[in-house]
Amino acid sequence: IPELEPRQFSFNSPYGACESCGGLGTRLEVSEELVTGDPSISILEGVVLPWGAPTGHLRRSVIAGLEAHYDFDANTPWGRIPEDVRHALLHGSGGEVLSFPFRTGGKKGTYEEAWEGILANVMRRYEETGSENVREQLRDYMMAQPCRACGGHRLRPESLAVTVAGRSLGEVADLSVSGALELFSGLPVSDDAPNDPDALPAQIARPILKEVTERLGFLDNVGLDYLTLGRSAETLSGGEAQRIRLATQIGSRLVGVLYILDEPSIGLHQRDNERLLETLRQLRDLGNTVIVVEHDEETIRAADHVIDLGPGAGRYGGHVVAEGTVEDLVTAEASLTGAYLRGDRAVPVPKKRRSPRAGGLVVRGARANNLRDIDVRFPLSMFTCVTGVSGSGKSTLVNEILYEALSRHFYRRRTIPGAHDGLDGVEKVDKVIDIDQSPIGRTPRSNPATYTGLFTPIRSLFAELPESKIRGYSPGRFSFNVKGGRCESCAGDGLVKIEMHFLPDVYIPCDVCRGKRYNRETLEVLYKGRSIADVLEMTVEEALEFFDAVPSIKRKLETLNDVGLGYVHLGQSATTLSGGEAQRVKLATELAKRDTGQTLYILDEPTTGLHFEDVRLLLEVLHRLVDKGNTVIVIEHNLDVIKTADWIVDLGPDGGAAGGEIVAEGTPEEVASNPVSHTGRFLADILGMAPVG
Repeated sequence: IPELEPRQFSFNSPYGACESCGGLGTRLEVSEELVTGDPSISILEGVVLPWGAPTGHLRRSVIAGLEAHYDFDANTPWGRIPEDVRHALLHGSGGEVLSFPFRTGGKKGTYEEAWEGILANVMRRYEETGSENVREQLRDYMMAQPCRACGGHRLRPESLAVTVAGRSLGEVADLSVSGALELFSGLPVSDDAPNDPDALPAQIARPILKEVTERLGFLDNVGLDYLTLGRSAETLSGGEAQRIRLATQIGSRLVGVLYILDEPSIGLHQRDNERLLETLRQLRDLGNTVIVVEHDEETIRAADHVIDLGPGAGRYGGHVVAEGTVEDLVTAEASLTGAYLRGDRAVPVPKKRRSPRAGGLVVRGARANNLRDIDVRFPLSMFTCVTGVSGSGKSTLVNEILYEALSRHFYRRRTIPGAHDGLDGVEKVDKVIDIDQSPIGRTPRSNPATYTGLFTPIRSLFAELPESKIRGYSPGRFSFNVKGGRCESCAGDGLVKIEMHFLPDVYIPCDVCRGKRYNRETLEVLYKGRSIADVLEMTVEEALEFFDAVPSIKRKLETLNDVGLGYVHLGQSATTLSGGEAQRVKLATELAKRDTGQTLYILDEPTTGLHFEDVRLLLEVLHRLVDKGNTVIVIEHNLDVIKTADWIVDLGPDGGAAGGEIVAEGTPEEVASNPVSHTGRFLADILGMAPVG
């Protein structure tokens, strides 16, 4: 081993990175679960997905040879083939030579070779092909697995052989922030280290340990104590990534800086909110200015100065309604925020909660990530909230296990759910829908009208007009996505992209159609004096009045209005919608569909970016879905949402390794009376119950 240098402990350096995985800690490997499909069909019917329904050489030679050697029929359903034979088909013959028939040029014969196995066959094709399309297709049957050489620790064996307090750098990276803080705070340091083999030399260790513990302390203070140090950045939520950057800024100790934070409380439990606010006060007290865009009541009340915009949203907003101290905001009559803060308006607690029926969806033996082999019941036809402190396992349980398992069952998705023993009650649900806050489109071409399907009946209506009939216009004429009716200068975008090379691209209105997207002939067709471009410029509220006599259009507009999007323009670019707005467009789309009353809806923190009033409207919509017999499961920290739930599953008691258990479950009142539940403590206050314990 050469003399040790810092670069030997970096997985981003060739001197430290594991040679097998290149410092990634994972390798793409073919997955047995993804390679095979429905076990009730046979090999000849296509149960081996990369093969499909085998023909030609694959059928006559490879499969015929396997049938003869392992004595099975390829017409037999996959699930009924003996397990040892299935294992050999997937993993190979282990060097044993098989005889395969062949026919070429009218001659018959056999050739002998070991069978590599379906998994190795897919991997070999992936590595040998020169076609990126083929690699893309084969990648669907693969998933990232921990590297076998380094055990997922990313470093070379020589680097992992070096330990501090008996732990390698890879093992330290597996610790949570709180665990690492405990480790480094407790390391023995001595000025007389050579005579104390258990202690680190003070001259070297003290300044390093001071730096390490300070940085870990900053992460701990912003409520990220549950994150492991080696956690991949792509697995972090937006709120977690923002708080990591915040911790970095506190550590830099800069003065005279203006910090702007957009909803730093996202994904943060009430228990950890005070720690975040204390961190923001520290930044202020250093001599900096902190501006926070926030809906959280506790954060608003902690502010030195408040600026309230409104009075409504969209074209009804844009005015400063109140400015000054929190008291000024509370007393401002025109402020909707002030009305909620002073208690004039509130999200009401349901007078009566729905009672759970027998059965329900039951996840058995959930043990992915930090979940501790728990059984969780989700009652059907009820509004369920999954709560708990940050990092307690909520997303793992709902998104990685429940949603992925149901998606695989209903839609044959090529995903592998998180580790669990089974899922009971699937037959009582007919589909699962995940309504997240991802964009409804990534280009200006996508908008609420196209996403919700509203634009189709609008185009059909314009095509039925007498002027369109005379000119021979079909509904396609009124689409900005196809040639004919659109402006060809901007190809129907209404905007022209100017590439700025080293800067972000800039979009400017098209100088031919002036942003209207259509050519002159198309814009001459009018309905009630308005062109198709004028309709796209209408807000949902205006369009609802305009199309009052057209039921097919009116019904979809009503759902958009019901979720609080009356101010959004029908043709508003998807790129300008916030995460909360995009989520509500998706929700409106689902509401407009004719449901069966057996649908499961999953929402992960739907109140992100929503004002108190928007939360009230959202809850009305969600409860309407449940009233039709559907099931709604929400991961949430917002107490206004939690208090209206029929059923709560509270995970914890803490985050990371200290979480993953069911702390409390039942009605909000039952959870509020549980002395162990952190959520219950805050819930008791908002429900007006006496605190327990």
